[in-house]
Amino acid sequence: MRLVQLNVHPLKSGAIRPVTSTTVLPRGLADDRTWMLVDGDHRLVSAREVHRLFHVVADTPATDPSVAAALRLRAPGHPDLLLDVPQAAPVDVRLFSLHLRARPSGAEADAWLRSVLGRDDLSLVWCHAPEQRTLQPGFSRPGDHAAFADAFPVTIASLASMRRLNDWMLERALELGEERPEPLPVERFRANLVVDGDEPFAEDRWTRVVVGDVPFRIGKPVGRCVMATLDPVTLTTAKEPTRTLARHRRIDGKVFFAVHLVPETSGRISVGDPVRAD
Repeated sequence: MRLVQLNVHPLKSGAIRPVTSTTVLPRGLADDRTWMLVDGDHRLVSAREVHRLFHVVADTPATDPSVAAALRLRAPGHPDLLLDVPQAAPVDVRLFSLHLRARPSGAEADAWLRSVLGRDDLSLVWCHAPEQRTLQPGFSRPGDHAAFADAFPVTIASLASMRRLNDWMLERALELGEERPEPLPVERFRANLVVDGDEPFAEDRWTRVVVGDVPFRIGKPVGRCVMATLDPVTLTTAKEPTRTLARHRRIDGKVFFAVHLVPETSGRISVGDPVRAD
């Protein structure tokens, strides 16, 4: 197997930032999901609620070395915004059921995002201490942690599995007399690592993965939500891929695609690196 894609998302639910090389840290890929939007109650706001978040391009020096600030925000029709590392006192925030702490980015960032996204209750926060977060018991070890990822530091997806899923979607559409669907890209699943070279859904059996020289433990399969049905370009939703996943990849009422990983060490990985799994 080979690593064929590397994706970082500095702003949770923001545009995917493909990179050719990155640093793996205990909390995940460098700068991945370290910034997050919250509402007036300091609860997560994602593309589930505000689809236009997918069009907000957030870069850091880890995703674009030309960025001369902690974060650069871009959106169509708006001036770029450069932000420094927040220095404000941490506040309580909610990531689903998790009670976390984060530093507010300030009025300038909030005003920019409110203008871009059309909501007057949004605030940007930064994860200043990812090591304070613990991960799901039973699937993690003491000391495992993450920034603002949904559940685990890293996700990995397989192009072989994506091809099989697209075949299933085509078969289902033909069964129902529907138009022949265009294949969905693996980006629908917003995985950090994309690999190719193994059989479809071989990842179900993996317990450990080594990318280049960096080892990862398997956390658990990734349960998919409505975001996979959202087209990142048109921002429209459809039944797929959830309809087909529910037919072939449903367990205990949830549908699954890709797997979570926990880094075992720090290190550098690059597109083209060999990938070993067992």
